[in-house]
Amino acid sequence: MITTSTFPGRVRALPWGALGLIALALISAPFFAIGVESLAAAWSTPEYSHGPIIPLISLYLFARELRHAPALPDGPTRRWPGIAVIGLGLTLGAFGTLAQIPDIVTYALIVWLLGVVLLVMGWEAGRRHWKPVLHLIFMLPLPQILYWRLTIALQTISSELGVALVRAVDIPVFLEGNVIDLGVFKLQVAEACSGLRYLFPILSFSYLFGILYRGPFWHKAVLFAMAAPLTVALNSLRIGVVAILVNSYGIGQAEGFLHVFEGWVIFGAAIAILSLAAIGLQRLTPRPLPLAEALDLDYRRFAPEARRLLSIAPTRALFLALALSALATAAWLSLPRMGSSLPDRFAFATFPGRIGDWEGMRYPLTPEIEDVLGASDYLNAVYTHVASEARVNLFVAWYADQTGGTGIHSPEVCLPAGGWEVSAFTPHRIALPGRAPFEVNRAIIAKGLNRQLVYYWFDERGVTMTSDWRAKLSVIVDGVTRGRTDGALVRYVTPLAAGEDPSAGDARLTRFIGKSLPVLGDYIPD
Repeated sequence: MITTSTFPGRVRALPWGALGLIALALISAPFFAIGVESLAAAWSTPEYSHGPIIPLISLYLFARELRHAPALPDGPTRRWPGIAVIGLGLTLGAFGTLAQIPDIVTYALIVWLLGVVLLVMGWEAGRRHWKPVLHLIFMLPLPQILYWRLTIALQTISSELGVALVRAVDIPVFLEGNVIDLGVFKLQVAEACSGLRYLFPILSFSYLFGILYRGPFWHKAVLFAMAAPLTVALNSLRIGVVAILVNSYGIGQAEGFLHVFEGWVIFGAAIAILSLAAIGLQRLTPRPLPLAEALDLDYRRFAPEARRLLSIAPTRALFLALALSALATAAWLSLPRMGSSLPDRFAFATFPGRIGDWEGMRYPLTPEIEDVLGASDYLNAVYTHVASEARVNLFVAWYADQTGGTGIHSPEVCLPAGGWEVSAFTPHRIALPGRAPFEVNRAIIAKGLNRQLVYYWFDERGVTMTSDWRAKLSVIVDGVTRGRTDGALVRYVTPLAAGEDPSAGDARLTRFIGKSLPVLGDYIPD
């Protein structure tokens, strides 16, 4: 007879329950392969280099909670919710794989792990262990659209606060977007300086702080809520200090050891401030505890509790989950895979230099910008009207695959980073001969006395879209239904002369779009 006790008192000669879980993981692996691969790639970047530590911390939290786990009944306990959640995780993993969206697959993996906890421990006991599973979210990369918006926002805030510090010590400084102009030297607050590489590990640490902290729930909430503003404030301090040192001792202060060292100092300072905040919160309680007691850091019983995982009972529910997962995996592997079905297209290297009465000149991007853009192919050219000398910049970035951390991000996000202020942003309808009217994003941007009129849209496999969120959703849908995740950003820009009415720029862009859009059809497949 097979016992239903989750953690029996005596370990069997062979840990059949633990072996069953290993078998379940191996059987389910095909559903999560691209997610695990994307995690490995993300963990190799500075922003997510803390990722491999997160599962170890979650395991510690889980083993720690087992010390306080209530005794389980000897009779049967509800394990079917675990099977249901495992099934949900496999379904999400299959959907994410079909859509070729690794982010969906990685979140599906966490759902699957929650199902395993509920399966092993039963519903009543397992549902109390959601905190270690939720902690695993901090090992996952942000969806790309959120990553870029958060990066640009943090860059802007850090730049403004850093410049405020520089001005506070009477150093003349000018901020243009994310460029700090000190006169002789200019500092670019790049993506690496946005604070993201500190934000994620500090958020994880503050979450851990909240779990281990002995105090009211609102204390825990305060400690966790402090992480984001604290990271931004300290990172702004770091940028300001670098600018002050560069102004005094030269541009070498912004590079090399000092740049890295300050990063470690910021992380350590954040942890110290969180510790001081915990001490301060304890002072608000009737019987304050010292920090050593306010944080439950007892690790002495970690190994004994972790060894209990080897004595998991081989329950009927575990065997049922194994059987159902094996059937699902067999069916999944037998499905025909929808391969890439990209239509033929011309490379932008062959894009014509003359379109009607417009003469074009190409301007390649710098290697740094190309790397951030991540496009499979792109065109950046300025076309000048032969008679009027009016100019239009045509920029197109085409992506063969918008999944796995690559893809389009909206100019609405990055224009402010270049120092441009968006004074007007509205949808605009264009009507061209021989083509159905379509909507674009229209913006008037200004930097100093310079003004420009911008039209842009997303071309997602023949469909014009103005919303980056809708574009991302269409990638998921077409990835599943058509096996295609390609797409392009199309942007037209024309300068506005001093006093020129924007309607003149509208007419200019519409004329050039009418000439160039039919040509673009050979370069952006429908």
